[in-house]
Amino acid sequence: MNQNHWQNKRIVITGGTSGLGQALAHQLDQAGAQVVIVARNEQNLAKTTQGTNIHALRGDVANKHDIYRISGETAGILGGIDYLFNNASYLGQSPLRLLLDTDCEDIEQVLQTNLVGLFRLTKAFLPSMLLQNSGTVINISSDAAVSPYPEWGGYSISKAAVDHLTRIWHEELNEQGIRFLALDPGDMHTPMHLAAIPDATPSELHAPSDVARDLLSFLSQTASTTNAQVRYGRSEWATTGITA
Repeated sequence: MNQNHWQNKRIVITGGTSGLGQALAHQLDQAGAQVVIVARNEQNLAKTTQGTNIHALRGDVANKHDIYRISGETAGILGGIDYLFNNASYLGQSPLRLLLDTDCEDIEQVLQTNLVGLFRLTKAFLPSMLLQNSGTVINISSDAAVSPYPEWGGYSISKAAVDHLTRIWHEELNEQGIRFLALDPGDMHTPMHLAAIPDATPSELHAPSDVARDLLSFLSQTASTTNAQVRYGRSEWATTGITA
């Protein structure tokens, strides 16, 4: 990871108290970035930020009444934003179900967190990025967005929508200096993945700390690229050939 690239960068990470979000927050803090994490649980926020310079904001991206409070408090802390990591996700009811057996209300809840909440929060932060003519929005995607896995219906639908939302925003705002990327981190050893597949073999899953390191390295190496593709899978981070 290019430590110099992240020095003093102003960064917001949703879902920042577990898995990839927590790993990103800790590594960015160590690299000298100014980091704000957003999550629902105050206890987890306190645990994640202990002994760090990370700022904690309690909030639920699925709750529209939290969005402008999150963006307003972030502005007070950071004064602006350079990177937004839309990492918070909701898998749906566990154990996972076939779409035929999935309640409509559960689909609504998945979309509210993974798509609508992401849209609202991004829209709230975009004006400050547009004023400075720069900014990067990273939407954490999944291979479920492109592969029709049985029983992953609601989550898959939401991530496919996030992928296309990313492409549309890229087309609309790329020329104004705002970069949008959808990044698929692959299967990670996280509570959410284990809730979906309880019998998964941990040794066959990526460690969130390794994924965070590679993701940040990829972002720093491609920071000045304006004509890159929008969606990248885990294996493409090292093979894209794009250089700053």
